[in-house]
Amino acid sequence: MTSVKDFQVDEPASPDALGQGRFSFTDDYSVFDWGKMPDTISKKGASLCAMGAFNFERLEAAGVPTHYRGVVAGGEVVSIDEAETAPTEMAIDLTQVPDLPFVEGSYDYDAYHDAAGENYLVPLEIVFRNVVPVGSSLRSRGSPSDYGLDRAEWPEEPVDLPEPVVEFSTKYEEQDRYLDRTEADRIAGLATVDDLESLAREVNRIVTDRAEEAGFVHQDGKIEVLYFDGELRVADVVGTFDENRFSYDGQQVSKEVVRQYYKRTDPETVTAVSEAKVEARERDVADWRTLVEVAPKPLPEHVIDATGDLYAAGANAYLGTDLFEAPTIASAVDRVRSL
Repeated sequence: MTSVKDFQVDEPASPDALGQGRFSFTDDYSVFDWGKMPDTISKKGASLCAMGAFNFERLEAAGVPTHYRGVVAGGEVVSIDEAETAPTEMAIDLTQVPDLPFVEGSYDYDAYHDAAGENYLVPLEIVFRNVVPVGSSLRSRGSPSDYGLDRAEWPEEPVDLPEPVVEFSTKYEEQDRYLDRTEADRIAGLATVDDLESLAREVNRIVTDRAEEAGFVHQDGKIEVLYFDGELRVADVVGTFDENRFSYDGQQVSKEVVRQYYKRTDPETVTAVSEAKVEARERDVADWRTLVEVAPKPLPEHVIDATGDLYAAGANAYLGTDLFEAPTIASAVDRVRSL
């Protein structure tokens, strides 16, 4: 419901083999788990495709298995370095994603795994955090001392964690739920939370190292993982301005810019979404969107333009190339500060 990528199956996965397919990255965006918002952000899709490809190739070079096969350019599957223009399609290996039944107020993960066998997308998101920004959900789930910080209260500023924190949340439920390790291990099926955590920490290390090289702070992110023939492989997309939070010179460089803009300028919708999610949990309603009577307003043109430049300039800086026609990252950051 919330994806901003189109998905093409070239060869479907089977119980015994991975398939092949493609992501087509669009300029759509989603905040608050709403799904497709009422307008688009120019250059966003290509920026995410390029960053995702760049990070996948760094992971593969470091020995981390992934489902990435290359970007599509001129009808061929090539590396990001071989793409002469910014790509919008990524070739990937496919795994099985069975239906997750919702029965009598709960999700049936046993049915999911019975259908999945030994070739499936782990129905979890594995979240890693290096920094706790203002507004992070981590603040509502624990005190600073729970995460190794010597302070009693969360300050009104981002806080660096002494060690990265790894958490597990649901992937296919209508509302994300953070899970304890026991429940996460049950939902993961044949994969184990220990192995998933180790994989997430390695991805976090590689993305964080590159971010520092390019002048960014990598605050947090997530991975999705497929399980095939006893092996875990990083799936979906990694280390982009949608999947992760980055900052540059103290300014968010991610879709957090748009999320915070909506909080300031369209509080009615933000409040309605929050209340609908609570009501849906209380009433065991699977889709909270059916309870929302308002809809997000379109963004002003100047916000769309500034955000599009931020995506493109950020991708250029992260990749260390001029793949996109865009201002410098410093100029793009200064422009969004005043939104």
